Amino acid sequence: MNNPKESLDWDFRIEPNNEPLSVGFSKVWKYRDLLMLFVKRDIVTVYKQTILGPLWFFIQPILTTITFMFIFGNLAGLSTDGVPQVLFYLSGVTIWNYFNETLTQTSKTFTENAPIFGKVYFPRLVIPLSKVISNLLKFAIQFGLFLITLIIYYLLGKDVAPNIFILLTPFLLLLMGGLGLGFGLISSALTTKYRDLTFLIAFGVQLLMYATPVIYPMSSISEKYQLFLWLNPLTSIVESFKYAFLGSGVLSWIWLGYSFLFTSVLLFLGALTFNKIEKSFVDTV
Repeated sequence: MNNPKESLDWDFRIEPNNEPLSVGFSKVWKYRDLLMLFVKRDIVTVYKQTILGPLWFFIQPILTTITFMFIFGNLAGLSTDGVPQVLFYLSGVTIWNYFNETLTQTSKTFTENAPIFGKVYFPRLVIPLSKVISNLLKFAIQFGLFLITLIIYYLLGKDVAPNIFILLTPFLLLLMGGLGLGFGLISSALTTKYRDLTFLIAFGVQLLMYATPVIYPMSSISEKYQLFLWLNPLTSIVESFKYAFLGSGVLSWIWLGYSFLFTSVLLFLGALTFNKIEKSFVDTV
């Protein structure tokens, strides 16, 4: 006797992904329109009911830069390798914010979107990918602010030397977004069972910033400790960004290659972990 389920000719069938090494990007492409809707939601709703609205995209890096200038530049007296403090800290803040916000937002994928996931089907990977893209648009706005500041200081004859390596910017952003997404996917899987990890992640990201040359140059670190900083895959990205636009920093192809390999492995492991958890997260969230 034939199984009635097998005899039905369905137009569309939703089945769990049982392939252990399948990432699922092909399904995400089919839902690319939904992906862009989530991107629009992220951009519009964040500052929709605020007084200053999109101006917060500019205010946040400006206030952070002023704080770093006062605390680390004036009170602590940290070196900026001769680069004007505004440019040095603003460059670090600009590239770091993209990683920070991508990781933080993707780590909350399951906990914040459980009601949607429980009602309708779509590839769950769409949500974290939308965060990567929406934060890229935010980065573009803050990057524009940084470029304007850089041009002003350059025309004033200050000690800045942008060079041909600014062409590496898309590659550096790809690495930053990949690291934020990879860490975020793994974090989102863990926080479905252990909610208190959310606080630990926020604290860990803050500590990671101090282990990355965002507020200080590599030249100010003793040589015996520099290896530990280079093992941080974010270090070569931030240093290359500063070198390209300010002429201050270290551009190491070896360590950039290390960051690329680290990012590739992290993304693969993160996607596998994410896909595994999405099958049963509704029972634990």
